[in-house]
Amino acid sequence: MLVSTYEVEIEWGDCDPAGIVFYPRYFAYFDAATGRLFELALGMKKIAWTAQYGILGYPMVDTRATFKIPSRYGDILTIETQATAFRRSSFDVVHNVLKGGELAIEGFETRVWTGRDPDDPTRIRSEPIPQEVIERLKG
Repeated sequence: MLVSTYEVEIEWGDCDPAGIVFYPRYFAYFDAATGRLFELALGMKKIAWTAQYGILGYPMVDTRATFKIPSRYGDILTIETQATAFRRSSFDVVHNVLKGGELAIEGFETRVWTGRDPDDPTRIRSEPIPQEVIERLKG
């Protein structure tokens, strides 16, 4: 599988009063890392590939994380991201967050490839993931 690598430096505003990263910030990092994975796989920014494939995006429908090592202001994290499973319209993404070469966090997402519902344009619906996209994410 194709792996995207994304470095994050922990900023002051990412931390809680205890001086460690406030856990919801990791999910924002994961979202950015998924975007970078697709950019690497498809060779274009999200605004371009959503237009090319005629979709709205890939909203998250399930997420979780296992936290092993805390991070603090000034730490540099490396996020390794890959899509690990594909179904008709949904796919799984795994994020391994490394701190100093050690596994600090494992993040997991399930996302759905979506477009507008032609019967009701105010709603979204799942769409089949194009085989070309799957192949590119597989590397």
